Amino acid sequence: MNVAAIIIDRLIEHGVDTLFGIPGAQTYAFFDALAQRKNDIRLVIARHEQGAAYMAYGYAKSTGRPGVYCVVPGPGVLNTTAALATAHNAPVLCITGQVPSEFLGVGHGMLHELPDQLNTLRTLTKWAARINYPSEAATLVDEAFRNMLHGSIKPVALEIPMDVLAQTGSSHSSGPLPSQSRLLPQSGRVEQAVDLIRQAKKPMIYVGSGAVGAASEIQELAKKIQAPVASFRGGRGIVGDDTPYGFNCASGYKYYPDVDLMIGIGTRLELPAFRWQAGVANHNMIRIDTDPTQSVRLRGDVAIVADAQCATSEILAALEDFKPSEQREELFVAIKKESNREIQKIQPQMTYLNIMREVLPRESFVVEEISQFGFASYYGFDFYEPRKLVTCGYQGNLGHGFQTSLGVRVANPECPVVSITGDGGFMFGIGELATAVQHGIGIIVLVFNNNAYGNVRRDQIDFYEGRVHGSELVNPDFVALAESFGAQGRRAESSDEFAALLKQALQEISAGPVLIEVPIERGSEASPFEFMMPNNYGR
Repeated sequence: MNVAAIIIDRLIEHGVDTLFGIPGAQTYAFFDALAQRKNDIRLVIARHEQGAAYMAYGYAKSTGRPGVYCVVPGPGVLNTTAALATAHNAPVLCITGQVPSEFLGVGHGMLHELPDQLNTLRTLTKWAARINYPSEAATLVDEAFRNMLHGSIKPVALEIPMDVLAQTGSSHSSGPLPSQSRLLPQSGRVEQAVDLIRQAKKPMIYVGSGAVGAASEIQELAKKIQAPVASFRGGRGIVGDDTPYGFNCASGYKYYPDVDLMIGIGTRLELPAFRWQAGVANHNMIRIDTDPTQSVRLRGDVAIVADAQCATSEILAALEDFKPSEQREELFVAIKKESNREIQKIQPQMTYLNIMREVLPRESFVVEEISQFGFASYYGFDFYEPRKLVTCGYQGNLGHGFQTSLGVRVANPECPVVSITGDGGFMFGIGELATAVQHGIGIIVLVFNNNAYGNVRRDQIDFYEGRVHGSELVNPDFVALAESFGAQGRRAESSDEFAALLKQALQEISAGPVLIEVPIERGSEASPFEFMMPNNYGR
């Protein structure tokens, strides 16, 4: 077997069933080997390298399974770096070629050459390596999966010089497939955490994407200690919004002032630590995270470096005899109802998000975009299961949403996938409509068109004496554009039309993508930030 075939063989051994990418000179051998195993791995060809990487991210983020993409080195890899940065907490594997071995580091200006591509990749990934010899291929692929899936979940990368890809070698790894063993709590830390919980009068649990594997344990803990479970983006749905305990960020802020213990699980604690009020000195804090650097970045009274499910399970076992001082379910329900009434003033966003929640099946995925409607979805759309909201997190990278949603649908063909996007962000990756049509990727794309980079325009008006510059746009006819790609295109001129078209789209996506454009008067949207970061509202 040549090295390219060895890599494909190991990917299959690790359960990879889909690969996103674009072939090019330094990866020809890889794609030829992939062609010979096309019954084992589906190839989704993108129209831009960033699209391939975002799709791999969407695949990984929505499932927890590795998302894999392959592109040429140099400009190909550089085009994927925004997606790699976004995948800071998702199992994404970047595979790329390299210039021929004899020209590595020489600086002759070979096709697609970068001065030091490997170290560039290392700044964005947990681990990156180069396969220099055929004998390394199988072992390094296995090492990539070990690093990607063990401990803190993060992206990894492999580069292979084009001549090495064609060389023959053994497909046997130096050892067994890497174990996905979970990190257990350190001795004594659980007991310290339990002591704080027993002393607390009004605890709150705050969760991020690092807690998705502990949903049932966290819900049980919340009920045991009568604590709401608040989340911002990645933690939405870990405890469902249809339970008394599932709090979005708007509801969480209303309860936060009286909290005397914060239990952060798999989260950076962005809102309570940095947005809701200055610092976290007013309460005790327990932190549970697989990444040890998190407990240093924001120190808690007790830091448990462990898998979220393992740590929460041990805390539950130690609290078997615990009885809360009071039952708070009625209080939680009342807070949530009041919060929901308050957020209805965010218009027109909430009108459309309410319709979406009413029409869409429970199991639907929503992929937000950096847009007025995407921001409002953080608190204005209910989620009932983990992973159902897919976001770009703190990177805030405009243009990720539509492209990411394609990977979500490829990974979850049985569930509706809805991309909430604005006109500005959608145009970043509009070429991937061709990918969606070519591969029959049936998603619903909602383009809320205000002919502007809406957030930029508002900030210019509010903070720069009304000088609007570079934030107003001229757009194509999105319906006609979608149809020119071979997708279904619709336009909703009212909320009633939107509801009808959304219901219709659910019946049509088995045949391919459906785009619904919603014209919005420029500048008419209420700012969504009041309920995301109230103490920073208005900067």
